[in-house]
Amino acid sequence: MLKVAEQCLERAKSSIAKIAKARLSPEGAPGPAPASRHRRVFSDEGGKLSPFLPPEMFQKLQITDVQSAKKELSPLEEASLQNQKLKATYEARLARLNPSQAMQKTSLTLSLQRQMMENLVIAKAREETLQRKMEERRLRLQEAANRRFSGNAVLTAEEQQQRALYAAILEYEQDHEWPRVWKAQMKRSPPDPSLVPKLISHLLSCADHPVCQLLRKLQCAVYSRIYPLVSRGTADARLAGRAFPAAEGRRLRASQSLYSMFPVRENDALTLRHSVSAAPFVEDPAPGRPRSPQAPARPPEEPPPAPPAPRESSFEDLERFLSASEAWAGGPPHEPPPREAPSQQEHLKAVVKEIHNAIDSLSSLTLLAFESLGSAAAKDQCVACLEEAFFAPLWAPLLAVYRGVYRTREATLARNMELHGHLSPADFGISAKLLPQGGQPRGTGSYPYCAAVQELALLPLGSCPQKKLECSVRTLRVICECGEEYCGGREGAATEGADDLLPILSYVVLKSNLPQLVSECAALEEFIHEGYLIGEEGYCLTSLQSALSYVESLKGPVRQK
Repeated sequence: MLKVAEQCLERAKSSIAKIAKARLSPEGAPGPAPASRHRRVFSDEGGKLSPFLPPEMFQKLQITDVQSAKKELSPLEEASLQNQKLKATYEARLARLNPSQAMQKTSLTLSLQRQMMENLVIAKAREETLQRKMEERRLRLQEAANRRFSGNAVLTAEEQQQRALYAAILEYEQDHEWPRVWKAQMKRSPPDPSLVPKLISHLLSCADHPVCQLLRKLQCAVYSRIYPLVSRGTADARLAGRAFPAAEGRRLRASQSLYSMFPVRENDALTLRHSVSAAPFVEDPAPGRPRSPQAPARPPEEPPPAPPAPRESSFEDLERFLSASEAWAGGPPHEPPPREAPSQQEHLKAVVKEIHNAIDSLSSLTLLAFESLGSAAAKDQCVACLEEAFFAPLWAPLLAVYRGVYRTREATLARNMELHGHLSPADFGISAKLLPQGGQPRGTGSYPYCAAVQELALLPLGSCPQKKLECSVRTLRVICECGEEYCGGREGAATEGADDLLPILSYVVLKSNLPQLVSECAALEEFIHEGYLIGEEGYCLTSLQSALSYVESLKGPVRQK
């Protein structure tokens, strides 16, 4: 009997250990892993590390944030904790017994086994009942979601996914009180513009909410599309940078290599063949056999060769061969070098389209969850808050893709910024009335409009399009404030107009020394809302792009107007 009780106790211990291990495994997942944090991408560059995390690491970080939310214990988990306490009490009482008290030890063992089995049976029954009730509630909420989307006879895949997410939102609201509190508060004070950012912030702080889970899922999907482009673009940039200094001497090296392949001596009688094929066009004696100056070029028994063609044709063939040799330097003649820029551009367009679809899905699901956000002003605030959260971990790799596409323009702008950085405001045609009197600007900075340059330098630090557009607006406002200050602030004094703003902004762009503004503005143009295009943000973005184009087009010294 004692042996059977011990076997049952060991079996119960193993069951408790398995349940505890399954319960504690998610908690131990965020711990440090022995693997490296970054993936090595470029093995030919001395083992340099990629500046961005691989997609699997990015997804693991997002899942860690979701798992960090508090979760109630299931009945089986509660029973496991109770059995662990019973086991600890049993071992403590067993340690106090004398070896002669075998009957009492058997009684304690049987009592422990009975209590543990009762806890497991009761917990299993509670678990089954809870699952049955949850399934009934899920079906009831699914019917409510079906009634909400019953207007369409045939639902698309996106609408079906949206219906499933709406059912998940209804299920979430059954277990949490705060959505009903926020809905009631929004109904009491709908014109209050400060409630929308607070609501979205609280919504995204709940990691178990369906909207937040959809946000993480879409971020991981977009990052998985961006990461290969970032890795490929960085590799192409390094290869291009390595080959760029030698581009000017390519013709000389090709000529030297051709000269070494086909040595030509003035005393040798060589014959040029007129052919565009790959056959050698130079006839020379066999290698290793010296040629006598008196030896004929051909054996006497062969018929005399055809009269040579004019010298001009020979040089035309030689020039054509030299041009072909330069074209063959990047690969075989039948395989032209791959054009990475168009392919990168097409991939970027696909990523941009996916980002637009993701933001639309997030905004539509949020509006389904909170119908009080249906007004135009509240909807704009909602989309702005969702974009800020969506772009926060994605803007840096996305901008890296843009910089790979606009690498040539950035290089041109950087070269012009270096060559023309000494230009004065007068060289840009800025009126003297819009410059500081006495030759030195008032306030901080050692050159005019230094405050605007400092404000523009903050634009790359933003992590979402809305923040960057606001920075461009502040830059133009600072330019206007500086112009008013330089005019003296007298009443009736003429300040800068639209014609004066562009030269000043071009000067500010030149002084900023930020060639990445080309890529920043290209990205902002893609993600700016249609309503902003005719507003202050659209005007400032267009002016900034015009100033960048002007600085990029500088060829020689700017003439003073």
